[in-house]
Amino acid sequence: MELRQLAYFVAVAEEQNFTRAAERVHISQSGVSAQIRRLERELGAELFDRSARTATLTPAGAAALAPARAALAAAEAVGQAVGDVAGVIRGRLTVGMVVGCTVTPLFDALAAFHRAHPGVEIALLEDDSDRLAEGVRAGTVDVALIGAATAAPAGLEALTIVSERLVIAVPPGHPLAHRPRVTLRDLGDHPVICMPTGTGLRAVFDQACAAQGLEPTIALQAGAADAMADLAARGLGVAVLSASMAEAYRDRLTARVIDDIDIPALLCLVWRTAPGPAARELLVYGRRAFGGAHADATHDGGLPEPAAAGDDPEDSRAASPEEQ
Repeated sequence: MELRQLAYFVAVAEEQNFTRAAERVHISQSGVSAQIRRLERELGAELFDRSARTATLTPAGAAALAPARAALAAAEAVGQAVGDVAGVIRGRLTVGMVVGCTVTPLFDALAAFHRAHPGVEIALLEDDSDRLAEGVRAGTVDVALIGAATAAPAGLEALTIVSERLVIAVPPGHPLAHRPRVTLRDLGDHPVICMPTGTGLRAVFDQACAAQGLEPTIALQAGAADAMADLAARGLGVAVLSASMAEAYRDRLTARVIDDIDIPALLCLVWRTAPGPAARELLVYGRRAFGGAHADATHDGGLPEPAAAGDDPEDSRAASPEEQ
């Protein structure tokens, strides 16, 4: 029995899908399947029911899951104990990033961290903000960059990177483009293009509408600002974006601040209250990388301080579940 087999077993159990598990552990699906089959032969029992679209645990698999997790945690603890003595950080760091949001400072922080701590394996995960936040709470994601409607998402520590108003974006000839001010009620006569539920921007918009008892018509949803802008430019609706998003399309769209939405749209780094050594060290680089960013509503309890000057860390087909 090998640790990697246990890691693959846990990944399939948590993902309930062999393909997603293979992506998570960075090997082929056939490789994961082969190792799970080998583990099952060694244990003398099938660990997964493969008769359905999802890979569900058999009673034997359910019994094995907790010990497998414990064995992996113990192995990680051994490496960390040695690393603590030697001053070396090892392990795996899962970093979440909201879909469609390319933030260069985060990539800079990851690159600097990797140069300083090559023994840490970095995994980058894209998802919507709600699922990323839940992943951080559950411990499957270490640090995540999410959109939010509050500077302190429940149960998490956070550093606000961007805080800005929501705007509408419409073609220059649109009726709302000629108004000096736009309110939520003004959107009632127009189809709205918005990001899907689960995103920070949508959470802000929904909260503001609910506070006024309004139910605007969400005609179209898109997870990327480019798609929203293209739809709006073709006259298919009024795009609701953040101010910085709309700025990128000023050559073809006119932006107007939604005057009565006081809740800002936030972009935040989030982590658990007691992050592990690798996550804690990454946050040092994150704070450094985002040091010049706008952060009007920062809540950064427990965030490590950057190193002192002169001590820069940078210098030192849907068949069986196995086929999905």
